Amino acid sequence: MASALDALAAACGRALLLGALLSQLGPCSGNSELPTAVNITWSSINFKTILQWQPEPTTYVYTVEISGINSNWEKVCIHTKETECDVTDKLEKIKDTYTAHIVPEMLSETEKFEEPSYAISPKFTPYNQTTIGRPGIQTYELTDSKLKVLVEDPLTPYRFPNKSFKSIRDIFKNDLEYTLYYWKDQSTGKKEVTSKSNQFEISVDKGKNYCFYVQATILSRKENRKSQESKVNCTRQRDVLDEYGTEVFVIIAAAAIVILITIIGLSVTLYKCKKTKAAKEKETVPLNNV
Repeated sequence: MASALDALAAACGRALLLGALLSQLGPCSGNSELPTAVNITWSSINFKTILQWQPEPTTYVYTVEISGINSNWEKVCIHTKETECDVTDKLEKIKDTYTAHIVPEMLSETEKFEEPSYAISPKFTPYNQTTIGRPGIQTYELTDSKLKVLVEDPLTPYRFPNKSFKSIRDIFKNDLEYTLYYWKDQSTGKKEVTSKSNQFEISVDKGKNYCFYVQATILSRKENRKSQESKVNCTRQRDVLDEYGTEVFVIIAAAAIVILITIIGLSVTLYKCKKTKAAKEKETVPLNNV
């Protein structure tokens, strides 16, 4: 009987010890209870790429892990309390396809020996998916019946070895095309012309003003092919009134009146002088027939 009681007591002791151990291990599962990131999106313009997600952290932080098909996993934005992360520097292999893990973490030391849960982002290929920003208009000129436009390529965050920034032309090369949309000022009839270069020279009606804007196209893309539109510019073929204003015409008119009065005055004076001279000459003629 005593031996049975001793065995029971030993079993109870082992059970209590196991329970105590389990109670100590219980907090390790806390990471699995942290909120998992949702609404993960890539926001990218001219290859400047920001990874965004929700919700905002409260008692925990996030770490972002990112990898391409042809690259290893790297950690960025480590222990951040933000809900976005600039991953531009990790995506310089622009034709690679990338995936990110958004990892919620507790900063407590007791939380670090369990592999944390994470959310997985959609896949992202910069070459195919970055939005092309607004092109610039470097110069334009309307002379007679020719409109000339020079387009300025948007720049990217990536650099050449000499530290100058690469433009979208440097990256897309012949895959980039520009379209010029133009129309007569105060008209709705829009025309368009395309170019693989940054220069346009088109024939227009002489003496008419034109408005225009440009837009880039990435020819190899099936989606997101068009860039943002440039600002609208309008030519201005000014006449003298537009160029100098009505004040100049007032001055010119006043000057013309003064000149006209001067001419009339001189004409009258000259006429009187001639008449006086003729009268004097008549008085001095000898009276030969008297």
